Amino acid sequence: MPDTIDTLAQLEALYGAPNDASTVKEVPRITAEYRALIEASPFAALATAGPEGLDCSPRGDRPGELVRVADERTLLMPDRRGNNRVDSLRNILRDPRVGLMFLIPGHGNALRVNGRAHLSLAPDLLESFAVEGKRPRSVIVVAVETVYFQCARAVLRARLWEAEAQVRPGSLPTPGRILAALSAGSVGGEPYDSNWAARAKETMW
Repeated sequence: MPDTIDTLAQLEALYGAPNDASTVKEVPRITAEYRALIEASPFAALATAGPEGLDCSPRGDRPGELVRVADERTLLMPDRRGNNRVDSLRNILRDPRVGLMFLIPGHGNALRVNGRAHLSLAPDLLESFAVEGKRPRSVIVVAVETVYFQCARAVLRARLWEAEAQVRPGSLPTPGRILAALSAGSVGGEPYDSNWAARAKETMW
C-alpha cells in the first residue's frame, strides 16, 4: 500500500461506500427537523473562500437569532460587531459559496449547511435584527443547497460539553499576552486583558 493517497480510487478502496444513514440525511432544503436544530443553536462556524484563501469565522448569537430561517431554502445571518477584518464578507462578494456548521450546547450532533450567499442592506431586514437599538451593518442571505447532520462522534471524542474537560481559566495565553508577543509589546498586554470585559459589554452588538 502506498504511503499517500493520490486518487479517488485509492480513497474509495480504503474507506468503502457510505451507508444509507450517511446519504439519506442530506437534503436540498431545511426540513422541520433541521429547522429545530438551527433555531436551537447559539453558535456556528462560517466557512468562505476567496482569492486570498480560505476563512472560517466563529459566529455567536441568541438561539433563533444567530441564523433566522426565512423559508426552507433561505437563511438570514446578521453580521454582528467584530474586528472589522470582514474576511468572510470580502470572500462572499467574490465567491458566494459558503458552509455553515451549527453546534448546540449539550447536543452531540452538529448540523451542516452549504449554499451560496449575498449581502443585504435592506433597511427593514437590518431593523428586524436590531438588539438594544443597534442594527447589524449587513445581513448574510444564504440560498441553501444542501443540509445534513453530522453524527455525534467528534463531539463525544472531544468531550466538548463535559464540565470535567473544560480548560482551567488562566492555563492558556491570554489575548493580551498573544498580542504583546506578536507586536513586541506595542499592542495588547495586561491593559488589553483587564479592559476586555468592559469593552465587550459596550461593543457586544
